[in-house]
Amino acid sequence: MAQMTMIQAITNAMHTELKNDENVLIFGEDVGQNGGVFRATEGLQAEYGEDRVFDTPLAESGIIGMSVGLALQDFRPVPEIQFIGFIYEAMDAINGQMARYRYRSGNTYHMPVTIRAPFGGGVHTPELHADSLEGLLTQQPGIRVVVPSTPYDAKGLLLSSIRNNDPVFFLEHMKLYRSFRGEVPEEDYTVDLDKADVKREGKDVTLIGYGAMVHQALKAADQLAEDGIEAEVIDLRTISPIDYDTIIESVKKTNRVVMIQEAQRQGGVAAAVTSEIQERAILHLEAPILRVTAPDTVYPFSQAEEVWLPNHNNIIEKVNKVMNF
Repeated sequence: MAQMTMIQAITNAMHTELKNDENVLIFGEDVGQNGGVFRATEGLQAEYGEDRVFDTPLAESGIIGMSVGLALQDFRPVPEIQFIGFIYEAMDAINGQMARYRYRSGNTYHMPVTIRAPFGGGVHTPELHADSLEGLLTQQPGIRVVVPSTPYDAKGLLLSSIRNNDPVFFLEHMKLYRSFRGEVPEEDYTVDLDKADVKREGKDVTLIGYGAMVHQALKAADQLAEDGIEAEVIDLRTISPIDYDTIIESVKKTNRVVMIQEAQRQGGVAAAVTSEIQERAILHLEAPILRVTAPDTVYPFSQAEEVWLPNHNNIIEKVNKVMNF
């Protein structure tokens, strides 16, 4: 296996699928010769040509609207939205068109579009770039939302997403792009969509997260182990739909849960998972489910983001509360 960063694994996945399927098209702002703002598509245009990897105008509504049309003509578009904070003008095409097409057409048409977009804090970006807007996407049925936390998962999940016949919003946390390396097979492989992964086994408390928060949960679990608390860490990977079977199995074992998300507390994935657990497994809980989230404010300017973002210390604090309830 090769040692890759997450951005390298994502590039490798797109290279694999461009080679495997001539109907795969990659496009977005500066993704061609420049290789994208994070160089995720670096070298792909030179290898596969301007007809398959190309730049678009600075118009997110046009990028996603064109993706709908291409998908209806049997292409597999992989558009890039340069930062998730720029999706607002594309929401009609995403939620109003793309997510509804299979239902609207009576299963006659598919919509195999995989939208890639970076998101997330901790890298001192300007306003709108780091927002966690996945809650806007997960409320819309008909579109998958995938958030990898490791290079291995990033490649396998992206390949599964591109090959899937339904639309996928593939969210890539910016802080994870180059912060570490992991083992990634250079050959073709996939990771199942809609399936959570137990990143660490434990028996005392279940920590549930996705994206960069998985690494904060693992860091917290390491420190908690020093105090004799064995935390199980679940990486959701797909946050719509959510793999509740894996979650409930863990809850029945540990009887305590701390749910973690980088996004603001109001609404979102953490609230949904918390509600589902109490509906499905309340008699297995020995303490209330606690959440670790960002505060309900607009994402702060970069000078204050380290104070605003949740971290492993916040997780440890909540674990101690559920253990001592």
